[in-house]
Amino acid sequence: MARKTFEIPAMYRSPVIRNVKEATKITDPRKKDLSPTKLHFGPVTFLIPRHFGFCYGVENAIDIAYRTIEDNPGKNIFLLSEMIHNPTVNEDLLKRGVKFLFETDGTERIPFDSLHSDDIVIVPAFGTTLEIEEKLKTIGIDPYQYNTTCPFVEKVWNRGSQLGRKGYSLVVHGKHTHEETRATFSHSAGHSPVVVVLNPDEARILAEIITEKRTLDDFDTWFGHKSTDGFNPLKDLEYFGVINQTTMLATETQEVMEILKQAAKERFGEDKVLDHFADTNDTLCYATNENQSATYALADAKPDLALVIGGYNSSNTMHLVEILEHHCPTYHIRDAGEFDSPSEIRHFDQWKKEILTSNNWLPLDKRGLQIALTSGASCPDILVDEVLLKILSYYPDAKDVDQVMSPFVKTAGLG
Repeated sequence: MARKTFEIPAMYRSPVIRNVKEATKITDPRKKDLSPTKLHFGPVTFLIPRHFGFCYGVENAIDIAYRTIEDNPGKNIFLLSEMIHNPTVNEDLLKRGVKFLFETDGTERIPFDSLHSDDIVIVPAFGTTLEIEEKLKTIGIDPYQYNTTCPFVEKVWNRGSQLGRKGYSLVVHGKHTHEETRATFSHSAGHSPVVVVLNPDEARILAEIITEKRTLDDFDTWFGHKSTDGFNPLKDLEYFGVINQTTMLATETQEVMEILKQAAKERFGEDKVLDHFADTNDTLCYATNENQSATYALADAKPDLALVIGGYNSSNTMHLVEILEHHCPTYHIRDAGEFDSPSEIRHFDQWKKEILTSNNWLPLDKRGLQIALTSGASCPDILVDEVLLKILSYYPDAKDVDQVMSPFVKTAGLG
């Protein structure tokens, strides 16, 4: 089946990276080769991963949002919150007159009672809660008319619903304050007891509670604020499955699944574990898997440094940073505006949750420098182009861009 195509605004299209992506689609149509593409500019080489940037769900959201604006001139258009976690896209939507009803943490910016039935409300790619859907319906606004919820988020909801009908509880691997996890929790709580775990460490704590190595008081301490009312782990986790926030590290979700499956084996016996623990591997997002696998391959290419471009509240971007920072100096930047020279760069530190400034980040005296360049799933490729071109401007003896890109342009047939 052919992949659906989307209309992406011209300002987000990339003259450089697009050719690399299109060429690799032709030379590797089965996506078997995860090794990065090397763009040799002489004194500096850029390593471009096999998969990165806009995913299906983001392209779908952008297509719907911009068509909605174009088709409804003069109407009040609202987004429930940031459509995707990329400041460039969200700032452009604001400039076009779109207003956000909520902050990303759920804080109300515009009261619902100020909306009218003929207003347009766009549901973001993360989806939204059943409670907000009902509020919109009460006003007379159809929450599904301009719905950009990612199909892979909806796939997680549908799988959770299937399990709920069979009497299973749900463990959600995610950040409980994230818009997607809040939406998944809401959609799941209607049919199942639900608890959210952040990482393998929390999964181990939950496993020890399941196997009665820890007390129920520990459950209240760790999970009471992110579980459905009255959740009893000894009763509600007799039958359960694990679903996830689609932007989490896929390897981490697998680890969470395995930890909890082992706890089920210990409690119910290995011969009965499959009666109690549901296999939900089919809910892992293909784009998240591809991007993270390509990032591991990027790390294996041994870059001297890495730049990861994406919003500072983008979960999937943070996980790409997490993979690379174990291998080389890695800088999470929102765009090329975060550095003005090779001597200083501003970048986000997800562990300290603050923007830091690092000095002498680009060693111009090192010949043959290899820079890994990638971006999150909500980042337009044009921002990657701008970073690449700005770095090249620091190398007066670098090869011409058209010369380096010529083989890719010919292969892609975009010239």
